[in-house]
Amino acid sequence: MSTPTSPRPVDPIDALLSAHGLRRTGASRRVLGWLLAHPDTSYTPSQLQAALQTSSVADGQGESAASLDRVTLYRLIDRLTQVGLLLCRVDANRVRSYQAMPASVHALPHFECQSCHRDQPLQGNALDLEVAAQSALQALKALGYQGLILDLAVRGVCVDCATAAQAAPPP
Repeated sequence: MSTPTSPRPVDPIDALLSAHGLRRTGASRRVLGWLLAHPDTSYTPSQLQAALQTSSVADGQGESAASLDRVTLYRLIDRLTQVGLLLCRVDANRVRSYQAMPASVHALPHFECQSCHRDQPLQGNALDLEVAAQSALQALKALGYQGLILDLAVRGVCVDCATAAQAAPPP
């Protein structure tokens, strides 16, 4: 008589990768997992590589787990962006940064802090911005454009950084 086995729970990162036709490699799980765990932060590829290395060493995984070469990381970021799992943003200095994008988002106004580099969605009180973004998408669709994602970025200094700067004594 055999005992029934309970099905193994599906890892949500693996499920996302599979659903988007991507291989479930250790590198893809680490990159996507890190970005999903830090949804309010945009990372340049070098910042992401440093964060992953620091995290792997801190978790006791050692250097072999932390060694994700730059070319592999760039290719992985590109694939994740192409399938819509990551959002690529280009700042005023033409520097690309990436963050996890929820599947339901097609136009999300956001605020980029030029001091702490946190990327915050402008929801709630920014309803007018969201309506404007959706209107722009609808107008472009009416003209025949397809597969649209609108990135409406407001750049400046967030409240936390502005308050900290005012409270700091002059040099």
